[in-house]
Amino acid sequence: MVDTPTADTPREPDISHVNPADEATWFGHPRQLARLFTTEMWERFGFYGMRALLTLYLTKHFLFGDRAATGLYGGFTALVYLTPLIGGYLADQYLGSKRAVKFGAILMALGYFTLCFGGETSRPYALVDGQRYEVAIDQRAGVETRYVVDGAQRLAIRGNDDGTVSLLDPAGATARTVAPGAFQSEADRSPFYVTIMLLALCMVSVGNGFFKPNISTMVGELYATGDRRRDTGFTIFYMGINLGSLGSQLLCPLLATTIGWWAGFGLAAVGMLFSWFLIQFDGGRLNGYGEAPVTPGQKDRALGIYAAALLGVPIFYLLFTNLMNAPEPVAGSGILGYILALPLMGKLLFGTFIVAVPAILGWSWAKGSRAEFQMMLAAIVLIVFNVVFWTLFEQAGSSLTLFADRNTDLSIFGLFSISAGQTQFFNAFFIVLFAPIMAAMWTKLAAAGREPSIPVKFGIALIGVGLGFLFLVWGAQFAGPDFKVAIWWLAGLYLIHSIAELCISPVGLSMITKLSIARIVGLMMGVWFLSISVAQYVAGVVAQVASVETVGGQVTNLKVSLDTYNDVFWTIGLVAAGIGVLLLAISPLIRKWMHGVQ
Repeated sequence: MVDTPTADTPREPDISHVNPADEATWFGHPRQLARLFTTEMWERFGFYGMRALLTLYLTKHFLFGDRAATGLYGGFTALVYLTPLIGGYLADQYLGSKRAVKFGAILMALGYFTLCFGGETSRPYALVDGQRYEVAIDQRAGVETRYVVDGAQRLAIRGNDDGTVSLLDPAGATARTVAPGAFQSEADRSPFYVTIMLLALCMVSVGNGFFKPNISTMVGELYATGDRRRDTGFTIFYMGINLGSLGSQLLCPLLATTIGWWAGFGLAAVGMLFSWFLIQFDGGRLNGYGEAPVTPGQKDRALGIYAAALLGVPIFYLLFTNLMNAPEPVAGSGILGYILALPLMGKLLFGTFIVAVPAILGWSWAKGSRAEFQMMLAAIVLIVFNVVFWTLFEQAGSSLTLFADRNTDLSIFGLFSISAGQTQFFNAFFIVLFAPIMAAMWTKLAAAGREPSIPVKFGIALIGVGLGFLFLVWGAQFAGPDFKVAIWWLAGLYLIHSIAELCISPVGLSMITKLSIARIVGLMMGVWFLSISVAQYVAGVVAQVASVETVGGQVTNLKVSLDTYNDVFWTIGLVAAGIGVLLLAISPLIRKWMHGVQ
């Protein structure tokens, strides 16, 4: 006989259903999203804080010239976007996302801490007609001046429009004019500390490969197939990226300026440790998410994978040293000469991309239907335009940061000044401000049947990134007698670029998954990330074109510097806008190839 509860009989607790606590939500989403959101926020805090300092660190602490510094920066960011291809694969097959994220976080934190050990600032010197002269630095009223020490004389250095260099006596008269190319700025750098710095960048590159793709994978696992909250969940998650970068791009440069480079990089490392702590000590909140795949009879390969990953550090070190020592292309050598002069990293990136694109199209033609081939062709065309966008957008960390340092009045309403590194926060600020507005606008236009197609959004983004540079060039006409532009012109560029970014960035990955043939969607995702990696590398090359003559990290002629940046920004602004107009013109054809994909 089974006892049946009555009004007088106490009921046993119902344990046949899911614990109500497990159904707890965070703003209507799985509660685990809060933990992953915060983990990503602190990781991006560390990364973007370090990125805000890197180019300035290379030019002001190690006294690398613009060409070496921006080339190294471009190579580093290229690897940052390339390594997730390998890290994502290893997590899928062996480690599981959670262990990959933990390993990546530790390695990145070690990299940031290692950057704190830069030794003393490098000592500048100059080669004039092959003869070495020491360079002295004098700072008065916040203005630094470089002098060539010639015996008892201290001759101020001034670069001229025609490429010559004038050495000025204390009265300001020209004591000597050095022919173009006969004045070379060099520095005594500690090979030990340069090696330490490069190894730190290698650790960050490898660690990012394990962290970046797999934290997103864990977010995806929170939602069942068909759960309509997924897109909104990713929107919330990615907001953490911008919140983290917004804070670090203000605080890390502040500490670097007021205390020292080590303090700025140290804060980035602390942020990265917070990220590791949140994922390592999750209190069981992430149990069942991002776990390693279980294969009967297969041994755990984690230790072997970690050891192999560490081998990537010396390999990347060799790539970085090759990148820094690559010869300049010989004038008049043409495209072939330029390709031959590329460092090993450039050859590998371009070679892989140039081979992969036609190979995929050939396979699609042979194996897919006519509609599938056309959809793949549309995806490849948009990937190529994507390279152009990110090449120019990513000037933020290199040429635009140097422009902020040299030719921008960083005063805020005359009340206080910010540092050049802090100007990068404008992008994150505008993304946080306008992302909800843009999302609401697209939704409203979609409801009215007027939302622009993906090719049109790409075209608008390209025109926008071009207009941003043209806006800054326009503002340069109002530069003061110190050849510095008001900071609001640079902020305006970042406003335009941020709106452009919101037209292209959110739809890119979704576009690839929708247009790719199912059998090779993973490969196409790889090509997408490869295209961004190529763009990062080319961004470094473009920044090299904007290089100006410096001595001990200081520009020798601010007028020449402003003119150089104006010429480069004007050119790439017109090219970007023109390419965007071209994409708008052919967008009806691309849309036809997409066969209804929105």
